[in-house]
Amino acid sequence: MTAQTNAFNAYKQNSVTTASPGELTLMLYNGCIKFLNRAKVAIEVKNIEERNHYIQRSQAIIGELMSTLNMDIEISKQMLPLYEYMSHRLTEANIKNDPAIIEEVEGLVTEFRDTWKEVIKITRQQQYGTAGQV
Repeated sequence: MTAQTNAFNAYKQNSVTTASPGELTLMLYNGCIKFLNRAKVAIEVKNIEERNHYIQRSQAIIGELMSTLNMDIEISKQMLPLYEYMSHRLTEANIKNDPAIIEEVEGLVTEFRDTWKEVIKITRQQQYGTAGQV
């Protein structure tokens, strides 16, 4: 490994260990979107192994998002079936080798991510004034 790669990996690790729970959730959404994009590319180049790998990584992130839901809060009760739906659709996409299904899930994850970014922004503004940009 080069020194530059080591520095980047140290930076990524530090980003995760110092992130707030809200920022970690944002990182999960962004990671899921990245893996969904890679799964679509794998379908285009007919690489079944990579498609499967990236869909499974996306499903693992969705599973992590599901496990962090606080079921005492009403919105969590509404989010759970949506996460379950996305995971189920990704299984279908994997079986059918269908990029359209991946795009459907990607659209949902992107909406959730964008909403989450707004929540973080509003929370920071309430805590720190207008300086809380994401």
